[in-house]
Amino acid sequence: MSTPKKVVVFDYGFGNVRSAERALARAGADVEITRDYDRAMNADGLLVPGVGAFAACMQGLKEARGDWIVGRRLSGGRPVMGICVGMQILFARGIEHGVETEGLDEWPGTVEPLKAEIVPHMGWNTVQASAGSPLFKDLDDEARFYFVHSYAVHDWSLEVVNPAMRAPYVHWSTHGEPFVAAVENGALSATQFHPEKSGDAGAQLLTNWIGTL
Repeated sequence: MSTPKKVVVFDYGFGNVRSAERALARAGADVEITRDYDRAMNADGLLVPGVGAFAACMQGLKEARGDWIVGRRLSGGRPVMGICVGMQILFARGIEHGVETEGLDEWPGTVEPLKAEIVPHMGWNTVQASAGSPLFKDLDDEARFYFVHSYAVHDWSLEVVNPAMRAPYVHWSTHGEPFVAAVENGALSATQFHPEKSGDAGAQLLTNWIGTL
């Protein structure tokens, strides 16, 4: 029997870390909740949750040195996954109530308010997954995931200039207008929805991610 993959849920004060811990454990990972630098750096996978405001999450992440940890892990090709606002802060900037906050800038793009009749987007929705995606393997087009958010990224502009590099998988959903629901880009993956709250579909997605570690 193979040794379970070690996954750290980064505890920087923003996100339901216990829910993420339980979901990852059910998916077969050896899970630890911590903000310890060495443990976060040395884990097979790092999961960065996030709830609330973009600016507050960024401040909390920086105070816990999470921005440094994410950057160092990715520079070494070590897997990181962001969830909800933990995905949003991976982009260049967020705009909330007219205030612009710098993100981690791992991907170009701006997190902006959803333009829909009903906000927040709260509940179950489908995702238009890109063909060949490792993250959405064994999930059909009717799979539904749980979303809770009022802001999103509406444009994807990252260009791959090196033909030897694989273009990211970018997955979309729609609430009033299309928005980025998930991204897979080498060692960096992220979902706007909550896989840990998405039943069997979310469990399959987390199992798929752990399988790539």
